[in-house]
Amino acid sequence: MSVRRAHSKGARIAWGTRYLAPMSGSHKKKRRAVTPIRARTAAARQVAEALQPGDRIVLTTHVNADGDGTGSEVAFWHILNAQGIRAVIVNPTPFPDRYRFLLKGIESADKTHQAGRHLNKADAVVVLDISDMGRLGQLGQLIQDRGVPVVCIDHHLSDGSLPPGPRMVDPEACATGELIYDFAQALGWELPPDAARALYVAMLTDTGGFRFSNTSPRTLRIAADLLEYGLDPEDIYREVFASEPEGRVRLIGEVADTLVVEPDLGLAWITVPPGALERHGLSAEHLEGVVELPRSIQGVRLALLFRQLANGRIKVSFRSMGGVDAAALAERFGGGGHRKAAGASLEGGLADVQETVLAEARAALE
Repeated sequence: MSVRRAHSKGARIAWGTRYLAPMSGSHKKKRRAVTPIRARTAAARQVAEALQPGDRIVLTTHVNADGDGTGSEVAFWHILNAQGIRAVIVNPTPFPDRYRFLLKGIESADKTHQAGRHLNKADAVVVLDISDMGRLGQLGQLIQDRGVPVVCIDHHLSDGSLPPGPRMVDPEACATGELIYDFAQALGWELPPDAARALYVAMLTDTGGFRFSNTSPRTLRIAADLLEYGLDPEDIYREVFASEPEGRVRLIGEVADTLVVEPDLGLAWITVPPGALERHGLSAEHLEGVVELPRSIQGVRLALLFRQLANGRIKVSFRSMGGVDAAALAERFGGGGHRKAAGASLEGGLADVQETVLAEARAALE
């Protein structure tokens, strides 16, 4: 199969709205759907060329998937299924418990436990919410070896290192979920209610509950359209934010005790103590959002979270406020992300990595 690469540079193009008739029996009212951005429409068509009925499609996202990664792949599964295109979800790490409610009724779509079997039969792979092979864990080599087109739909600032295939990449999007929404609208493909719920979760979580600077008027208009599918915002809130195990609350207390603040610079950081996750019966997914603790302190412009990975490397999460560029700082250590949220992993001991990263952080804030 021959496919061309299409790159969106994130240009701001005027958007509008259009009325669409309901696309399912359970969706009775007309919707005020948000018109897709023009540059994304061209990219969506290129992506669709690589996804044909009869093909076996594998959907995947980054290690330790978050709400945007899981929401985007579940929504895309529903969209493809409605078009008669077979797809399975195969992730480098288990589907997070926090977002497993999105799989209700389609539990069999998650084939992570049979990754090799499904990747070896794939006609195309769709990588969501990441552009770099390094964030695909052990799946990266399997995808490379398969030699099929690799579609990328992502909103991160990155040159990308995936094998060739169509690209729908736009850092102006608030979340990859926004791009999936535009994909369906651009092609006139059905957006089933379960896909709408998954996209709402994707956008809700990547904008910090529609609080972060990546929240735009367009973001809220799309969210409003998704709610027209009969979604229950309180129910989604409860599933995503109010279903934590007791151990996570105790973990947060333990991590908060490591807080260090340098108020003159607006710098703050926390550290996950060695063995803390295991002591509380938790996994890395339960650290999602914890870095927001130091960022919430008045006057803090840059917040960091340090933790040791199973492979011995040190993972650093960067969160910024105002004009501080978290992505630029993370890139100095081989990482990347968004201007306000980024990450990197470094070799070395915890103390040495902290010394190195904090020195660069202080220089960036002076």
